[in-house]
Amino acid sequence: AMGEVYRGYHSMLHRPTAVKLLNLDLVNDASIARFEREVQITCKLNNPHTVAIYDYGRTPEGVFYYAMEYLDGIDLQTLVERYGPQSESRVIHILRQMCSSLYEAHSQGLVHRDIKPANTMLNHRGSEPDFVKVLDFGLVKALDDEKQAKLSSAGSLTGTPLYMSPESIQTPHAVDARSDLYAVGAVGYYLLTGHPIFEATSIVELCNLHVTAAPVPPSQKTSQPISNELEHAILSCLEKSLAKRPQTARDLSLLLDRSPQAAAWSIEEADLWWSQHSREMQAEFSKPISELTATRAESENPAAGSKDEGDSFDQTVIG
Repeated sequence: AMGEVYRGYHSMLHRPTAVKLLNLDLVNDASIARFEREVQITCKLNNPHTVAIYDYGRTPEGVFYYAMEYLDGIDLQTLVERYGPQSESRVIHILRQMCSSLYEAHSQGLVHRDIKPANTMLNHRGSEPDFVKVLDFGLVKALDDEKQAKLSSAGSLTGTPLYMSPESIQTPHAVDARSDLYAVGAVGYYLLTGHPIFEATSIVELCNLHVTAAPVPPSQKTSQPISNELEHAILSCLEKSLAKRPQTARDLSLLLDRSPQAAAWSIEEADLWWSQHSREMQAEFSKPISELTATRAESENPAAGSKDEGDSFDQTVIG
Protein backbone atom coordinates (compact mmCIF):
# COMPACT_ATOMS: atom_id res chain seq x y z
CA ALA A 1 0.00 0.00 0.00
CA MET A 2 2.97 2.32 0.46
CA GLY A 3 5.02 1.75 -2.66
CA GLU A 4 5.28 0.53 -6.22
CA VAL A 5 7.67 -2.03 -7.62
CA TYR A 6 9.58 -1.84 -10.89
CA ARG A 7 11.79 -4.26 -12.73
CA GLY A 8 15.27 -2.78 -12.83
CA TYR A 9 18.71 -3.89 -13.97
CA HIS A 10 21.84 -3.86 -11.83
CA SER A 11 24.47 -2.05 -13.89
CA MET A 12 27.45 -3.86 -12.35
CA LEU A 13 26.07 -7.30 -11.51
CA HIS A 14 24.18 -7.51 -14.84
CA ARG A 15 21.06 -9.09 -13.38
CA PRO A 16 17.39 -8.05 -13.17
CA THR A 17 16.32 -6.61 -9.84
CA ALA A 18 12.97 -5.62 -8.37
CA VAL A 19 13.04 -2.05 -7.00
CA LYS A 20 10.37 -0.81 -4.61
CA LEU A 21 9.91 2.95 -4.21
CA LEU A 22 7.88 4.79 -1.62
CA ASN A 23 4.70 6.26 -3.09
CA LEU A 24 5.23 10.02 -3.27
CA ASP A 25 1.58 10.63 -2.41
CA LEU A 26 2.11 8.93 0.95
CA VAL A 27 5.36 10.56 2.00
CA ASN A 28 5.29 11.59 5.64
CA ASP A 29 7.24 10.67 8.75
CA ALA A 30 5.00 7.69 9.56
CA SER A 31 5.11 6.18 6.06
CA ILE A 32 8.88 6.61 5.82
CA ALA A 33 9.26 4.95 9.23
CA ARG A 34 7.12 2.00 8.11
CA PHE A 35 8.97 1.67 4.82
CA GLU A 36 12.38 1.70 6.50
CA ARG A 37 11.11 -0.80 9.04
CA GLU A 38 10.00 -3.15 6.25
CA VAL A 39 13.52 -3.11 4.83
CA GLN A 40 15.25 -3.59 8.17
CA ILE A 41 13.00 -6.48 9.20
CA THR A 42 13.15 -8.32 5.88
CA CYS A 43 16.95 -7.97 5.78
CA LYS A 44 17.15 -9.96 9.03
CA LEU A 45 15.39 -12.97 7.52
CA ASN A 46 17.62 -15.58 5.89
CA ASN A 47 15.18 -18.33 5.02
CA PRO A 48 15.46 -19.24 1.31
CA HIS A 49 11.67 -19.02 1.00
CA THR A 50 11.62 -15.35 2.06
CA VAL A 51 12.29 -12.70 -0.60
CA ALA A 52 15.90 -11.43 -0.33
CA ILE A 53 16.85 -7.75 0.01
CA TYR A 54 19.98 -6.55 -1.78
CA ASP A 55 20.24 -2.87 -0.93
CA TYR A 56 18.31 0.25 0.03
CA GLY A 57 18.73 4.01 0.05
CA ARG A 58 17.32 7.20 -1.45
CA THR A 59 17.21 8.49 -4.99
CA PRO A 60 18.77 11.89 -5.83
CA GLU A 61 15.25 13.30 -5.42
CA GLY A 62 15.03 11.87 -1.90
CA VAL A 63 12.63 8.99 -2.68
CA PHE A 64 13.26 6.01 -0.41
CA TYR A 65 13.75 2.69 -2.22
CA TYR A 66 15.06 -0.81 -1.77
CA ALA A 67 16.25 -3.42 -4.23
CA MET A 68 15.34 -7.09 -3.89
CA GLU A 69 15.66 -10.28 -5.87
CA TYR A 70 13.63 -10.32 -9.05
CA LEU A 71 11.14 -13.19 -9.26
CA ASP A 72 9.82 -14.18 -12.66
CA GLY A 73 7.44 -16.90 -11.56
CA ILE A 74 3.72 -16.66 -10.81
CA ASP A 75 1.87 -15.64 -7.66
CA LEU A 76 -0.61 -18.10 -6.19
CA GLN A 77 -3.59 -15.85 -6.95
CA THR A 78 -2.76 -15.90 -10.65
CA LEU A 79 -1.91 -19.60 -10.52
CA VAL A 80 -5.45 -20.50 -9.47
CA GLU A 81 -7.15 -17.88 -11.64
CA ARG A 82 -5.33 -19.13 -14.72
CA TYR A 83 -4.93 -22.87 -14.10
CA GLY A 84 -7.64 -23.71 -11.58
CA PRO A 85 -7.50 -25.57 -8.25
CA GLN A 86 -4.28 -27.43 -7.57
CA SER A 87 -3.70 -31.05 -6.59
CA GLU A 88 -3.40 -32.04 -2.96
CA SER A 89 0.23 -33.06 -3.35
CA ARG A 90 1.23 -29.73 -4.91
CA VAL A 91 -0.70 -27.72 -2.33
CA ILE A 92 1.12 -29.50 0.49
CA HIS A 93 4.44 -28.85 -1.25
CA ILE A 94 3.62 -25.12 -1.42
CA LEU A 95 2.27 -24.78 2.11
CA ARG A 96 5.26 -26.48 3.70
CA GLN A 97 7.59 -23.96 2.08
CA MET A 98 5.41 -21.10 3.34
CA CYS A 99 5.67 -22.63 6.81
CA SER A 100 9.44 -22.71 6.50
CA SER A 101 9.56 -18.96 5.77
CA LEU A 102 7.11 -18.08 8.52
CA TYR A 103 8.74 -20.27 11.16
CA GLU A 104 11.92 -18.20 10.94
CA ALA A 105 9.99 -14.91 11.07
CA HIS A 106 7.88 -16.07 14.00
CA SER A 107 10.99 -17.30 15.84
CA GLN A 108 12.26 -13.71 15.68
CA GLY A 109 9.03 -12.34 17.11
CA LEU A 110 7.64 -11.19 13.75
CA VAL A 111 4.11 -11.67 12.40
CA HIS A 112 3.57 -11.07 8.68
CA ARG A 113 -0.14 -10.08 8.96
CA ASP A 114 -0.80 -10.13 5.21
CA ILE A 115 -0.30 -13.71 4.07
CA LYS A 116 -2.39 -14.24 0.94
CA PRO A 117 -2.06 -15.89 -2.49
CA ALA A 118 -0.91 -12.65 -4.15
CA ASN A 119 1.92 -12.31 -1.62
CA THR A 120 3.34 -15.75 -2.37
CA MET A 121 5.32 -16.43 -5.54
CA LEU A 122 5.90 -19.81 -7.16
CA ASN A 123 9.17 -19.87 -9.10
CA HIS A 124 11.59 -22.04 -11.02
CA ARG A 125 14.84 -21.30 -9.17
CA GLY A 126 17.93 -22.69 -10.82
CA SER A 127 17.29 -26.40 -11.23
CA GLU A 128 14.51 -26.53 -8.62
CA PRO A 129 10.91 -26.11 -9.80
CA ASP A 130 8.00 -24.97 -7.62
CA PHE A 131 10.20 -22.93 -5.29
CA VAL A 132 8.10 -20.69 -3.03
CA LYS A 133 8.94 -17.13 -2.01
CA VAL A 134 6.94 -15.21 0.60
CA LEU A 135 6.76 -11.49 -0.22
CA ASP A 136 5.82 -8.15 1.25
CA PHE A 137 6.59 -7.91 4.95
CA GLY A 138 5.31 -4.31 4.82
CA LEU A 139 2.58 -4.97 7.40
CA VAL A 140 4.82 -7.01 9.68
CA LYS A 141 4.40 -6.71 13.44
CA ALA A 142 7.21 -7.15 15.94
CA LEU A 143 5.55 -8.68 19.00
CA ASP A 144 7.94 -6.97 21.42
CA ASP A 145 7.90 -3.54 19.75
CA GLU A 146 5.24 -1.23 21.17
CA LYS A 147 6.28 1.54 18.79
CA GLN A 148 4.95 -0.45 15.85
CA ALA A 149 1.40 0.27 16.98
CA LYS A 150 2.01 3.97 16.39
CA LEU A 151 2.78 3.32 12.73
CA SER A 152 -0.76 2.08 11.97
CA SER A 153 -3.89 4.19 11.81
CA ALA A 154 -6.17 3.83 14.79
CA GLY A 155 -9.23 1.70 14.07
CA SER A 156 -7.98 0.55 10.67
CA LEU A 157 -7.89 -3.00 9.33
CA THR A 158 -4.38 -4.27 8.71
CA GLY A 159 -4.30 -7.01 6.10
CA THR A 160 -6.52 -8.38 3.33
CA PRO A 161 -10.09 -9.20 4.46
CA LEU A 162 -10.37 -12.51 2.58
CA TYR A 163 -7.47 -13.93 4.61
CA MET A 164 -7.75 -12.15 7.96
CA SER A 165 -8.10 -14.10 11.19
CA PRO A 166 -10.95 -13.35 13.62
CA GLU A 167 -8.59 -11.74 16.13
CA SER A 168 -7.01 -9.50 13.50
CA ILE A 169 -10.49 -8.08 12.94
CA GLN A 170 -11.65 -7.89 16.56
CA THR A 171 -8.42 -7.27 18.50
CA PRO A 172 -5.62 -6.46 16.03
CA HIS A 173 -3.18 -5.63 18.82
CA ALA A 174 -3.42 -9.27 19.96
CA VAL A 175 -2.36 -11.02 16.75
CA ASP A 176 0.49 -13.49 16.94
CA ALA A 177 2.07 -16.25 14.86
CA ARG A 178 -1.15 -18.25 14.93
CA SER A 179 -2.89 -15.41 13.08
CA ASP A 180 -0.52 -15.98 10.15
CA LEU A 181 -1.36 -19.71 10.30
CA TYR A 182 -5.05 -18.87 9.91
CA ALA A 183 -4.10 -17.09 6.69
CA VAL A 184 -1.97 -20.04 5.54
CA GLY A 185 -5.01 -22.28 6.03
CA ALA A 186 -7.10 -19.83 4.01
CA VAL A 187 -4.49 -19.87 1.22
CA GLY A 188 -4.50 -23.68 1.23
CA TYR A 189 -8.29 -23.67 1.06
CA TYR A 190 -8.16 -21.37 -1.97
CA LEU A 191 -5.50 -23.46 -3.72
CA LEU A 192 -7.54 -26.64 -3.27
CA THR A 193 -10.98 -25.32 -4.16
CA GLY A 194 -10.48 -22.19 -6.26
CA HIS A 195 -12.68 -20.32 -3.77
CA PRO A 196 -11.93 -18.27 -0.65
CA ILE A 197 -13.20 -19.68 2.62
CA PHE A 198 -15.92 -17.02 2.77
CA GLU A 199 -17.55 -14.96 0.03
CA ALA A 200 -19.61 -11.86 0.74
CA THR A 201 -21.04 -8.72 -0.84
CA SER A 202 -19.30 -6.30 1.53
CA ILE A 203 -16.20 -6.12 3.68
CA VAL A 204 -18.35 -5.81 6.82
CA GLU A 205 -20.21 -9.02 5.98
CA LEU A 206 -16.95 -10.76 5.13
CA CYS A 207 -15.34 -9.79 8.43
CA ASN A 208 -18.42 -10.96 10.31
CA LEU A 209 -18.16 -14.37 8.62
CA HIS A 210 -14.53 -14.73 9.70
CA VAL A 211 -15.55 -13.97 13.28
CA THR A 212 -18.71 -16.09 13.54
CA ALA A 213 -19.14 -18.62 10.69
CA ALA A 214 -17.72 -22.12 10.37
CA PRO A 215 -16.07 -22.73 6.98
CA VAL A 216 -17.52 -25.34 4.65
CA PRO A 217 -15.00 -28.23 4.50
CA PRO A 218 -12.92 -27.88 1.34
CA SER A 219 -13.83 -31.41 0.24
CA GLN A 220 -17.42 -30.17 -0.21
CA LYS A 221 -16.36 -27.36 -2.56
CA THR A 222 -14.32 -29.32 -5.07
CA SER A 223 -14.64 -32.49 -7.09
CA GLN A 224 -11.01 -33.50 -6.65
CA PRO A 225 -10.14 -35.83 -3.76
CA ILE A 226 -8.82 -34.34 -0.52
CA SER A 227 -7.51 -36.62 2.20
CA ASN A 228 -8.91 -36.44 5.72
CA GLU A 229 -5.45 -35.56 6.98
CA LEU A 230 -5.07 -32.50 4.77
CA GLU A 231 -8.62 -31.35 5.41
CA HIS A 232 -7.98 -31.64 9.14
CA ALA A 233 -4.81 -29.54 8.82
CA ILE A 234 -6.61 -26.81 6.83
CA LEU A 235 -9.62 -26.66 9.15
CA SER A 236 -7.35 -26.67 12.22
CA CYS A 237 -5.74 -23.47 10.90
CA LEU A 238 -9.20 -21.93 10.46
CA GLU A 239 -10.35 -22.47 14.04
CA LYS A 240 -11.74 -19.32 15.64
CA SER A 241 -9.82 -19.99 18.84
CA LEU A 242 -6.08 -19.39 18.78
CA ALA A 243 -5.59 -22.27 21.20
CA LYS A 244 -7.18 -24.77 18.80
CA ARG A 245 -4.93 -23.91 15.84
CA PRO A 246 -1.44 -25.31 15.24
CA GLN A 247 0.73 -23.34 17.64
CA THR A 248 3.72 -22.91 15.32
CA ALA A 249 4.42 -23.06 11.60
CA ARG A 250 6.47 -26.18 12.26
CA ASP A 251 3.47 -27.81 13.95
CA LEU A 252 1.43 -27.08 10.83
CA SER A 253 4.16 -28.52 8.61
CA LEU A 254 4.07 -31.74 10.66
CA LEU A 255 0.29 -31.93 10.24
CA LEU A 256 0.72 -31.57 6.50
CA ASP A 257 3.27 -34.39 6.52
CA ARG A 258 0.56 -36.79 7.72
CA SER A 259 -1.28 -36.62 4.42
CA PRO A 260 -0.82 -39.72 2.23
CA GLN A 261 -0.04 -37.29 -0.62
CA ALA A 262 2.65 -35.38 1.29
CA ALA A 263 5.52 -36.70 -0.81
CA ALA A 264 3.60 -37.36 -4.03
CA TRP A 265 4.43 -34.12 -5.87
CA SER A 266 7.60 -35.06 -7.71
CA ILE A 267 10.34 -33.00 -9.34
CA GLU A 268 9.40 -34.67 -12.63
CA GLU A 269 5.81 -33.43 -12.37
CA ALA A 270 6.94 -29.95 -11.42
CA ASP A 271 9.46 -29.80 -14.27
CA LEU A 272 6.79 -30.91 -16.71
CA TRP A 273 4.39 -28.21 -15.48
CA TRP A 274 7.01 -25.47 -15.82
CA SER A 275 8.10 -26.65 -19.26
CA GLN A 276 4.48 -26.47 -20.41
CA HIS A 277 3.72 -23.02 -19.00
CA SER A 278 6.97 -21.07 -18.70
CA ARG A 279 6.71 -19.60 -22.21
CA GLU A 280 3.21 -18.32 -21.47
CA MET A 281 4.42 -16.69 -18.26
CA GLN A 282 7.39 -15.08 -19.99
CA ALA A 283 4.98 -13.55 -22.49
CA GLU A 284 3.02 -12.09 -19.60
CA PHE A 285 6.15 -10.49 -18.13
CA SER A 286 7.01 -8.90 -21.46
CA LYS A 287 3.73 -6.96 -21.61
CA PRO A 288 3.82 -3.19 -21.06
CA ILE A 289 2.98 -2.00 -17.54
CA SER A 290 -0.22 -0.31 -18.77
CA GLU A 291 -1.53 -3.56 -20.27
CA LEU A 292 -0.75 -5.54 -17.12
CA THR A 293 -2.52 -2.95 -14.97
CA ALA A 294 -5.60 -2.95 -17.16
CA THR A 295 -5.76 -6.75 -17.13
CA ARG A 296 -5.56 -6.87 -13.35
CA ALA A 297 -8.19 -4.15 -12.91
CA GLU A 298 -10.73 -6.13 -14.92
CA SER A 299 -10.62 -9.03 -12.46
CA GLU A 300 -10.94 -7.02 -9.25
CA ASN A 301 -13.93 -7.42 -6.95
CA PRO A 302 -13.54 -4.80 -4.21
CA ALA A 303 -17.00 -5.37 -2.76
CA ALA A 304 -16.05 -8.86 -1.63
CA GLY A 305 -12.71 -7.69 -0.32
CA SER A 306 -10.79 -9.78 -2.83
CA LYS A 307 -8.37 -6.94 -3.54
CA ASP A 308 -7.22 -4.21 -1.21
CA GLU A 309 -5.12 -1.12 -1.64
CA GLY A 310 -2.05 -3.12 -0.73
CA ASP A 311 -2.41 -5.07 -3.96
CA SER A 312 -0.75 -2.24 -5.85
CA PHE A 313 2.50 -4.00 -4.89
CA ASP A 314 1.70 -7.55 -5.85
CA GLN A 315 -0.97 -7.15 -8.54
CA THR A 316 0.23 -4.50 -10.98
CA VAL A 317 3.89 -4.06 -10.40
CA ILE A 318 6.29 -5.96 -12.59
CA GLY A 319 6.28 -5.67 -16.33
